[in-house]
Amino acid sequence: MRCLSFRQIVRAIPRYALLLITPLAVALPAAGQDTPLISGAVGFLSGTNKGPTSFDPTIMPLVAFPITRRFLFENRDSLLETVNPRLGGQSDQTKLHENVTYMQMDYFAMSHATLVAGKFLTPFNTYNERLGPIWIGNFQDGPLIFPIGNNGSTGTGGELRGSLYSGSKLSIDYVSYVSANVTGTQFTSSRAAGGRAGVYFPALRLEIGGSHGHVFEGTHRDASGFYVWWQPGGGPVSIKSEYAHGTHSQGYWIETGYRLSQFKGPDSAIGRLEPLFRMQQAFRNSPDATDGLPSADTQRADFGLDYFLPHEVRINASYSRLFSSTGNGNIWKTGLIYRFLFPAWPGKK
Repeated sequence: MRCLSFRQIVRAIPRYALLLITPLAVALPAAGQDTPLISGAVGFLSGTNKGPTSFDPTIMPLVAFPITRRFLFENRDSLLETVNPRLGGQSDQTKLHENVTYMQMDYFAMSHATLVAGKFLTPFNTYNERLGPIWIGNFQDGPLIFPIGNNGSTGTGGELRGSLYSGSKLSIDYVSYVSANVTGTQFTSSRAAGGRAGVYFPALRLEIGGSHGHVFEGTHRDASGFYVWWQPGGGPVSIKSEYAHGTHSQGYWIETGYRLSQFKGPDSAIGRLEPLFRMQQAFRNSPDATDGLPSADTQRADFGLDYFLPHEVRINASYSRLFSSTGNGNIWKTGLIYRFLFPAWPGKK
């Protein structure tokens, strides 16, 4: 694979975004009333995992392109260059990872139903869809149990999603999906089906839900799970958690953050700070070298700090301690992340 420098990646982004937008702009120059948006983040990440250190400059652009009032084109990509320093005066080892995270067309059929076609994020529990982007997630690493139910994180096929009911006391949402067996550089997926349903209680700021997925290939794996998100009292404390059970493994993670905004407001020096903690465990039920999960029972405690600077800039740092019969270890992560959002062109007044 040809390796590019981070500067070359940055220079390529405007051209890359233009290639995504131009065909739709030519085909439908004035069909939509809403202005297309270009969003995403640029980050400089680094990590030390049980000794070796790597640096990972990353660009994650996102395009949201309305086409009439019923169609929306969405695309998110990831360009990450892994840099592994070498000792003894040797040149650094670098590798560029390019990935179409998702590329889909949404059709707003009615107020309670949206049809999705293309490459989509697997809607199993919450982490994949809600916390995966680098400008949202508090920790660079995903949970230990992430591979359960997510089928490599994406599917290629269709979704039906929407809100069954929305009221002042509760809201019920749903999503179901079907994925085909597709082979390709950027659209690889397995033949699978599944879904998720959740209930949100506005007065309690509490959301609970469950997921299920089935893979029709190989050993016909099943996965199920549930999640709980809670913001007690609507204050600066947030709690997120998931449990997942797969054919060969199961586990959970629970994460909490406390924004110190009560000290002189969210824009004060201390109010921009958010201490974080995540506890997670994965339990191996039976051997499987292909499921992407720890090969033995594993526990991990993650301690982190987020510091929110003006202009959508965030400094993130974390320390993790991993305990396993295959070996204990320390993991250090740091990151500087800038979130950007701007219209593709001036909107109509």
